[in-house]
Amino acid sequence: MTNFTLVKLGADGTFGVTSPIDGEYIGSVDRASAADIDAAIAQSERAFEEWRTVPAPRRGEFVRVIAEVAREHKEELGALISLENGKITSEALGEVQEWIDVCDFAVGLSRQLYGLTIASERPDHRMMEQWHPLGPVGVITAFNFPMAVWAWNAMLAFVCGNSVIWKPSEKTPFCALACQRVVELAAERFGGVPDGLSAVVMGARPAGEQLAADPRLPLVSATGSVPMGRAVAKTVAGRLGRCLLELGGNNAVIVTPSADLDLALRGIVFSAVGTAGQRCTSLRRLIVHESKMRDLVDRLTRAYGSLAVGDPREPGTLVGPLIDEDAGAAMLSAIEAAIASGGELLVGGVRVVEGVPAGGVYMQPAIVKIDHSSPIVREETFAPLLYVSTYWDFDEAIAMNNAVPQGLSSAIFTEDMREAERFLSAAGSDCGIANVNIGTSGAEIGGAFGGEKDTGGGRESGSDSWKSYMRRTTNTVNYGNSLPLAQGVKFDT
Repeated sequence: MTNFTLVKLGADGTFGVTSPIDGEYIGSVDRASAADIDAAIAQSERAFEEWRTVPAPRRGEFVRVIAEVAREHKEELGALISLENGKITSEALGEVQEWIDVCDFAVGLSRQLYGLTIASERPDHRMMEQWHPLGPVGVITAFNFPMAVWAWNAMLAFVCGNSVIWKPSEKTPFCALACQRVVELAAERFGGVPDGLSAVVMGARPAGEQLAADPRLPLVSATGSVPMGRAVAKTVAGRLGRCLLELGGNNAVIVTPSADLDLALRGIVFSAVGTAGQRCTSLRRLIVHESKMRDLVDRLTRAYGSLAVGDPREPGTLVGPLIDEDAGAAMLSAIEAAIASGGELLVGGVRVVEGVPAGGVYMQPAIVKIDHSSPIVREETFAPLLYVSTYWDFDEAIAMNNAVPQGLSSAIFTEDMREAERFLSAAGSDCGIANVNIGTSGAEIGGAFGGEKDTGGGRESGSDSWKSYMRRTTNTVNYGNSLPLAQGVKFDT
């Protein structure tokens, strides 16, 4: 990535970064000190005060230029994601494309930040709602989408008139610095962008805690584990700030008797093993009608046996490495717990050592047949581990789908309209995402992304998610010559 100038903040120690591909050292990044973060927030606040008065369509033009620069560097950005995160090339480039797509969405949005005109009960009065910029936005992201999740937040925040201060995962800091450089190049090309509109602060948990605690950040958007989200929510709520949380996912697919198994097979395999099972929307639980179990499992085990596991940069590779040794150990531990509770390992679940780069954690994707009531099934393991359970009654299948603490993504494969509509209804899936005849992963940017329960309730990216980044004001205008009171109140002086 020699085309990018990597900007470092602070010198409160450094942390080294290694590639999950082969464990090789990439470089080191300075940790931001508490004073550095405080100064960055102060600068972000000043940038917001200037940016909020720029007309929204003009702000959209800036985001359009960001997309322009990202397009010019798409190949380099994708290569960096593969190097630092371990994604296969097509998925890495797809993540950069997602950033570009959300820019396009945000540009259109810049002319659609609509309020309402409201009928007033008082004569010669008009009521209306306006949406105004909120303030500096803190963004905390995880390693698994080191560019896209920041883009969901930052591109919308910029269009909405806000500044952004970003603490990326310490596992993927160079992706963040590359994104920051793209924004800087766009600002140079665009002109008139205030210093500090976009900032990156490097650090571990204390840096995130400082962002969460600072009252100058009216919104903190955090992506990561449920324990992290609970801590952020408690801190931000304590100062009456806003949270946007994207936390755990323990996603299920229901396969019904009428399902097209060819279609289901493709959706299941990609959802379960894409990104080496390290998507928050990855498929963790497969709930199959007893009549389809043997056929589907036979197909799945054959498909899993043909998966190419290896260097993500090599053509033909479908499954790259896990992010680190801890992730591999967590997968093996979960398989052991599943077997101890009566589960049967059907395929995979071993570390691949031949034909892959030494130093990386390469795991053969695993399928475990297990009773859905086993405690381990309620836990999210961030790896290519799929639990398979059976059902007889459709109501039972929906109950199984909903019987975990997490509520992010879900799907059903069926040719029965009644089953499909029931699954999507208020009495169906309790997840923020519910799909029919596609898998659980691979959401488009046009829809609001997020989930319920332990997933945190946040919504990012499309639909009306922009409202999270703005504040609403209700206005009443009296254009008459008298001042009647609401609700018919009489108060004569």
